[in-house]
Amino acid sequence: MSDDEERVYRLIVSAYRSAPDDVADRLGLPASEVEPILQVLLDKRLISRTSGYFAPTPPDVALGPLLVDGQAELERARAAVAQLAQEYRSGSLRRDSAQLVEVLTGAEAIRQQALSLQRDAREEMLWFCRHDPIAMTAGENDEEFRALARGVRYQVIYESALLDAPGATANLAEGLRAGERARSISRLPIRMAIADRSVALCPLGDETTGEPTAALVRGTSLLVALISLFETHWERATPVRIGSSDGDGPLDADERELLSLLIGGMSDKSIAKQLRVSPRTVQRRVHDLTRRAHARGRMQLAWQACKLGWLDDDAGGPVYREKGPRHPL
Repeated sequence: MSDDEERVYRLIVSAYRSAPDDVADRLGLPASEVEPILQVLLDKRLISRTSGYFAPTPPDVALGPLLVDGQAELERARAAVAQLAQEYRSGSLRRDSAQLVEVLTGAEAIRQQALSLQRDAREEMLWFCRHDPIAMTAGENDEEFRALARGVRYQVIYESALLDAPGATANLAEGLRAGERARSISRLPIRMAIADRSVALCPLGDETTGEPTAALVRGTSLLVALISLFETHWERATPVRIGSSDGDGPLDADERELLSLLIGGMSDKSIAKQLRVSPRTVQRRVHDLTRRAHARGRMQLAWQACKLGWLDDDAGGPVYREKGPRHPL
């Protein structure tokens, strides 16, 4: 209703029955101005006319359907806004893909993107491997070996807890034989895979309820920051060697493997299982290495081993062509 229609309608509601002249007098308006307003209210079925008097239709009867229609229209408007917002987001991904961060939702979408990054990689893959994957288990990642066979370099940092998982060291050994360069660290801040330093896949959270999400980052300053984060942790991490055949240096292959796993954070029990010896044998060998490094404990042994170059990194061993290494995400 217009302001004038509302004034007239309220007057008739309060008076219950009103003649046209009474309405005009009470509003202080000429009858010629009031009569068209009364006709509009009649057309809208807000009032009725009987024996020259105007009476209001009960407001809940007259206005209730209008409120329902208005609510339905509001819901349609909200749905339209939501659809437009979705079209805007979809369109933004087509404007300049080199400057955008795309958000992926759901474990399957993240898994497929991780596999796609490896299929498309031409030079290098950088990887943060944390324990308890949220989108892709190690068994689901079957692309790394194909990439290594094409000559793609893999630099992978493993979280220590991941190396304690069943079968992890066996997969890691295969990776090292295939040419992967691996290091370990006690804790990684995020999960991450970076292909050719041009695109990064970074899960945004480790949700235990609901669907996980991830950011696909291309060509932005954020990508530069993620690459820097990897390089910083690579320098801090410990080279991992398993089953090395390198006979040069002060350590034999078994000693290098033991020291690598020890500094990587694995427990004596896990090291013993990997080396197929008893935990007591592991403790005896660690004691011997500590003595030879002139260290006063395991922590100082790790520092001395790095200082003496006992675990200097290399490019990896010969290519192993039966089964590829697998990284979770």
